[in-house]
Amino acid sequence: MNSCVALGKDLIHRQICSLEALRDRIGSEFEAAASCLALMKGKVIATGLGKSGIVAGKISATFSSTGTPSIFIHPVEAMHGDLGIIQPGDIGLFLSNSGETAEVLQLLQVFKRLGLKSIAIVGKVQSTLARDCDICLDASVESEACPLNLAPTSSTTSAMVMGDALGGCILTLKGFSPEDFGRLHPSGALGRRLLFRVKDLMHSGQELPLAISGTPMREALLILTGKTMGAVVVASSDGELLGIFTDGDLRRAVLGHQNLLDMDIDKLMTPNPVVINENRMAAEALSLMENRPSQISVLPVIDDQNKVAGIIRVHDLVRAGF
Repeated sequence: MNSCVALGKDLIHRQICSLEALRDRIGSEFEAAASCLALMKGKVIATGLGKSGIVAGKISATFSSTGTPSIFIHPVEAMHGDLGIIQPGDIGLFLSNSGETAEVLQLLQVFKRLGLKSIAIVGKVQSTLARDCDICLDASVESEACPLNLAPTSSTTSAMVMGDALGGCILTLKGFSPEDFGRLHPSGALGRRLLFRVKDLMHSGQELPLAISGTPMREALLILTGKTMGAVVVASSDGELLGIFTDGDLRRAVLGHQNLLDMDIDKLMTPNPVVINENRMAAEALSLMENRPSQISVLPVIDDQNKVAGIIRVHDLVRAGF
């Protein structure tokens, strides 16, 4: 078992060394490739055979998910009818460790006949693919991490990391934002965190438990129990937030005031409560509530004029999948 641990660490170390060498080779060709892809009018056609094809598919998926349209095309299938996917303005991204894969080179000739730009990610910079593509990115490695130096390991890792680096540069050049990312990932927890704003989940209008300053506690308790939000938001007559009165405040008030029902809500509310703007991300509301010295379960929501806009609860965020 110990020998396997040592071997595993050594294999990972070899991969790291390959990536450090890759980092040191990043230069003008990489910048040219990133700029070319960022200004592209069409889509990226990524291709490769075998393990290189698998890596090309992953890079293509990364591009598409970060705002750069891309599709993987199998070089053999391309020559048997799938060439119809290629259109003016497209750019070819060709992956091959040897740079001599016949099927990939054949597809490259199609791009040349169509006058389309081509970018290679190769392990051999003196190869045919490297020579014939418009831009060549050197993803070579001294050796594979495989103990036999045979199975594609360091070479595929280097190619994938090169593609990821390109993707990160392209999205930066294009000004791709977290909101853009959210629009491309609308399903699941990630999409919810990136798309939902406080105003999408808050309670407002008739659902809002609102009491105007000076409201007697008798009336305030009717609002508290009737709206079932666990709190009453207290505002001035022009809508400015003044405070909040929660179920917890009620329990403390019952113990401390015998004349509770004869008092105004202003004397029992928590003034200057933690609030959140309706346009903030819903995930921020959850963070505000959870990361307090004493956790809170409800937040008043204000608009851009600092007027009361609604109320949001931990329950609302949990129900939405946060």
